[in-house]
Amino acid sequence: MSVVSQVILKADDELRYPSSGELQGIEKFLKTGEQRMRIAQTLAENDKKIVDRAQSQLFRKRPDFRAPGGNAYGQRQYNQCLRDYSWYLRLVTYGILAGSVEPIDKIGLIGVKEMYNSLNVPVPGMVEAIRCLKDAALGLLNKEDAMEAAPYFDYIIQAMS
Repeated sequence: MSVVSQVILKADDELRYPSSGELQGIEKFLKTGEQRMRIAQTLAENDKKIVDRAQSQLFRKRPDFRAPGGNAYGQRQYNQCLRDYSWYLRLVTYGILAGSVEPIDKIGLIGVKEMYNSLNVPVPGMVEAIRCLKDAALGLLNKEDAMEAAPYFDYIIQAMS
């Protein structure tokens, strides 16, 4: 949900008009709309490039992940890693578009640690993978856009840590 939706629902639940602070939040959301759209478009159009750079960086740092017994050993496991990279990049894009981490929580983070633990995927390795994804994605953005996008990656990293 967007900031606008959140403000409206909260005010309605409390049977009141939006506060001046909430209206200022909506104003900021609307003013940054063009930037958020530009960031989302850049990430979407460069998904493959970002994922390729991120996986290359991760597996250079952690070749044990691709070695026999590693979680990305074998084509099937490797492809699943790439799929997850793309999925997390989409989650970040949803958050940026909404101007909120709520889509990240609702769509992707509830139960993620438990899922990876049940699959014997080391969560610290996933955190490192998200850091590589962040570096690869932010490297394609200008400084201002990177500063806007970074907290969404950081939110996922923090939630998984």
